[in-house]
Amino acid sequence: MSDLRYQAKRAQRTEIPRPKRGEGQWALGYSEPLNKNEQSKKDDDPLNVRDRILYVYSQRGFASIDPADLRGRFRWMGLYTQRAEGFDGGKTATVPEEDLDAPFFMMRVRSDGRLLTAATVRALGEIGRDYARDTADVTDRENIQYHWIRIEDVPAIWERLELGGLSTLEACGDSPRPFLGSPVAGVAADEIIDGTPALEEIYRRFIGSPDFSNFPRKFKTALTGHPSHDVSPETNDISFVGTVHPEHGPGFDLWVGGGLSTNPMLAQKMGVWIPLDDVADVWEGVASIFRDYGYRRLRSRARLKFLVADWGIAKFREVLENEYLGRELVTCESPASPVGHRDHIGVHEQKDGRRYIGVAPVAGRVSGTLLIALADLLEKHAVDGVRLTPYQKIVLIGVDPERVEDVIADLEAIGLSARPSNWRRNTMACTGIEFCKLAIVDTKNRARDLVAELEKRFPDLDSPITVNVNGCPNACARTQIADIGLKGQLVQVGDQQVEGFQVHLGGATGLQANFGRKLRAHKVTSAGLDDYISSLVTAYLADRTEGESFTTWVHRADEALLRGEAALAGAR
Repeated sequence: MSDLRYQAKRAQRTEIPRPKRGEGQWALGYSEPLNKNEQSKKDDDPLNVRDRILYVYSQRGFASIDPADLRGRFRWMGLYTQRAEGFDGGKTATVPEEDLDAPFFMMRVRSDGRLLTAATVRALGEIGRDYARDTADVTDRENIQYHWIRIEDVPAIWERLELGGLSTLEACGDSPRPFLGSPVAGVAADEIIDGTPALEEIYRRFIGSPDFSNFPRKFKTALTGHPSHDVSPETNDISFVGTVHPEHGPGFDLWVGGGLSTNPMLAQKMGVWIPLDDVADVWEGVASIFRDYGYRRLRSRARLKFLVADWGIAKFREVLENEYLGRELVTCESPASPVGHRDHIGVHEQKDGRRYIGVAPVAGRVSGTLLIALADLLEKHAVDGVRLTPYQKIVLIGVDPERVEDVIADLEAIGLSARPSNWRRNTMACTGIEFCKLAIVDTKNRARDLVAELEKRFPDLDSPITVNVNGCPNACARTQIADIGLKGQLVQVGDQQVEGFQVHLGGATGLQANFGRKLRAHKVTSAGLDDYISSLVTAYLADRTEGESFTTWVHRADEALLRGEAALAGAR
């Protein structure tokens, strides 16, 4: 966007904070690219790569792909190069980037809170079976994620997705990433407001728009009208959270500036009331602030959270109202934060008298074959469809009450449990070294084995303990806000480096929102993980007070217990 357009846009009513040094903020005149990522986006709008994929690369093969497209603009089409086999975690940051590229892709399919019908679920399963070596994972961005995708097959995959109303457009990249919507929007009996129309409008107006295809970094959106705050609003760049104004009724509060990775920050609550019809306009305003004033000099400081932290929430609101909305927002006390599960596992009553059923794959790992079986089940029992959740779960919507037990039995038969153990329910894992070029350790397989072992050792755990397993510091699995967050790294054992984890303990969202406690110089090997967590859980069960959560206990417990260096008897 030109400098003249910025100058025309700004009415000069608001004093804009200026950093001590130039941070590459377009609206302050810093329009020249300051790093290779910014230069690549200036050279060509990443949205243009779609045609090259369709008409050039898919015809000529992997070797024909321009490196700037391969490791940059392809992301706007939901495509990342997959990690080449044979590179251990020690090579992740030490070998040239191109050496880690396999001639295959990871592909993300956005769902954006949509209800996926049986036909759509079947199409997703068939894509996994036919083009992705039967892979398909449920991610914590409500995506379906494939692996082993060949560039030659991408046009056919896109055609199948479009028939099901889905897309990979801007599923990655410095773009509006896939939206998190409440999995029970429009059906939950205790819902405050159904935000589905707002998400649909944001998608219609802004996804694929050149005006919003070049942010400083990724831009993550969440929206929920459910009182459980079931979209992790604390950790997104922009979140709309259901609230009730004493005069105007149901609407949404606005939270901005959340994000994890190496500099975790919780979103700041604006304390406003936004009617459903205005949500898309407010989203546009916040996104425009990020585009215009976001820091582009250093990628490590380019997320919205850094701008919000520097400006403060009051100044951010002032700029939003004066320079982008042209009106004041209605002030309203932010809604109270909940305690407890947000994943909708189990059987719950809908407002129409039917039921929704939440089921748990193990750490989000499913397959094309499983999705096809799920589509068969949906058709057999006349279920409306499914939604994906931000906790790597699946929720069946519109189940007749008299069919609930039959549906649960059929789900169990295909590997999806509506009555999972606490460990299966509460363990998440990112992609890990199996496919991700950033990862240092294995995650999915390690999480599966961990769940199986803990189910044996603590089969009747009566207090939920979340375990989030991440393969690197980027926190895709939200390491810092789990009861037990595991950040992958190499651990020195004698003269060898082995896979292991830095441990974060006692993180949480909701009423107890905080980042997990890190123990100085404390690391656990992957091989020793089962025993370490067992000692930790045993100590908690023995030392807790009546009704005390794991999070609360961690923040008062003796460090020797948290390190696994001491043990207590008499668990209760």
